[in-house]
Amino acid sequence: MDYAEVRAAFLQPPDPDAPQAGTSGWLSPGRRLRDAIEPIAMISVWSEPSYDAYAALGLDFLQGYAWSRACVLGEPDASVVAATFGVFEPGLIAGLYDAARAACGLAEIRAAREAGAMVALRTALRAPERAAEVTGVLRRAAERAGTAGRPLFAGLAGLPWPDDDLTQLWHVATMLRELRGDSHLAAYTAAGLTGLEANLLTELQVGWAPWSYTATRGWAPEAMYEAAAGLRERGLVADGALTAAGSRLRHELEETTDRQLAPVLDAVGPALDAIVPELEQWSADIIDAGWFPPDPYKRASG
Repeated sequence: MDYAEVRAAFLQPPDPDAPQAGTSGWLSPGRRLRDAIEPIAMISVWSEPSYDAYAALGLDFLQGYAWSRACVLGEPDASVVAATFGVFEPGLIAGLYDAARAACGLAEIRAAREAGAMVALRTALRAPERAAEVTGVLRRAAERAGTAGRPLFAGLAGLPWPDDDLTQLWHVATMLRELRGDSHLAAYTAAGLTGLEANLLTELQVGWAPWSYTATRGWAPEAMYEAAAGLRERGLVADGALTAAGSRLRHELEETTDRQLAPVLDAVGPALDAIVPELEQWSADIIDAGWFPPDPYKRASG
């Protein structure tokens, strides 16, 4: 997949007639912070400068995604990467990761990841006045989080801090983004769900057309059919929608994820109301640059 295909598939304007995402009412401090930082954290995946940096190493978009995200772990076996990513079809991630790692080494992908993010941030945001101040708040908060059971967060926490102010903002946003992702994986696993089942519940909660979101994670129709049947048998889904029990479980997953971030949010404290609007504006600037999907359903799906 090249960048023109990425733009056509993911970066087009949203449907103006689509109803609000079913997560739009989730306004906990953890959710507010997560939604505010997502485009900043993921600029190293979605931006054209990042794509160009990976393409120079011989990677296409999906290979760049897999290796740039996994490289914070070092060079583990592909099965470990698939397990850490959680919600993707394991064979898809393993194939992308192995192909990407054969094309370029660990030092190269780490350098490309940071360089692409730096160029994209400088282009989209220029030099925001309070970047260093906001980064300081988030960094102090991230330092309160434990690493046990949080492999992607732990990998990022072990990397050297970038020198550039904007790149530091991206680095800490990525740390907090992956901290939440690791915590969410723990929440749905503890609830007895597979990554595929968790995708299907989120899809219904947000309001995606059936299987449209889950299919982008590489799952075959047969696997999605079997997982959907299992959710129906458990009384979580009926007639193509979440039942009361399914909705309750999906809300519990959100609350369990938030609880794991309590030390971080306690450290941010009252500053949250001051920094979230600025983070939201910087994220909006990134979306306006065309470097994060503008569809609110995509942003609401985490």
